[in-house]
Amino acid sequence: MRQAVIAAAELEPVALELQRTLGLPEPFRDPNVAEFGLHNAVFAIGDCFLEIISPTGPGTAAGRWLQRHGGDGGYMAIFDLEDLDGARERAGALGVRVVWQIDLPDISGTHLHPADMRGAIVSLDRSSPYGSWRWGGPDWTGRIGPAGAPGRLTGITVAVADPAASASRWGEVLGRHPEAEDPVLALDGGRIAFEQAPGAAGEGISEITVERDEGLPAGADSASVGGVRIRCSPPATGHG
Repeated sequence: MRQAVIAAAELEPVALELQRTLGLPEPFRDPNVAEFGLHNAVFAIGDCFLEIISPTGPGTAAGRWLQRHGGDGGYMAIFDLEDLDGARERAGALGVRVVWQIDLPDISGTHLHPADMRGAIVSLDRSSPYGSWRWGGPDWTGRIGPAGAPGRLTGITVAVADPAASASRWGEVLGRHPEAEDPVLALDGGRIAFEQAPGAAGEGISEITVERDEGLPAGADSASVGGVRIRCSPPATGHG
């Protein structure tokens, strides 16, 4: 998992709150998201990224999602896959619709319809060289840029109507099997958990986990930013 995205009705207050909460550097502002009627702020944390997006006008997919959701919340999860072709084939075989796709020399991206995946937009991406990340800005376009704030993105929790079914669907697309007893998918260096949503309007990414040596201010291990719990966890033993 390389990037998690929060949709917010107002960009700057949520971006500033996230920056202060995690002690993040200044964000990258991607002018290309104007194609979707958005503006954004992308924060680097290690070699991963946290993004805030916000509509700049009416009639956007993100704006409609915010209305259905009833406020800010976790909107998209972006995965950097070495076998992108395999993931695209698996999604196609399952009848999952593609809402946007691009193939550039240094990165490919495929946004899958949230109604088919449940809970959030899933983006299947592939960086080239692997570990670069165009969506992180010029320093990461076609090359591995300087690490951001200390830490890394290690997981998300997705609130859905049927956690077991959604874990199975995401797992089929990503090529991962849910754990035996829980609706959890293990990733390379991270995990995706699924929990019961309070209702259809409550579906979305409810929690983002960041691995870092230090917790949050005042000794807390979590904080709410943009309708999402931001949880800190200590570095895994032996992680390089």
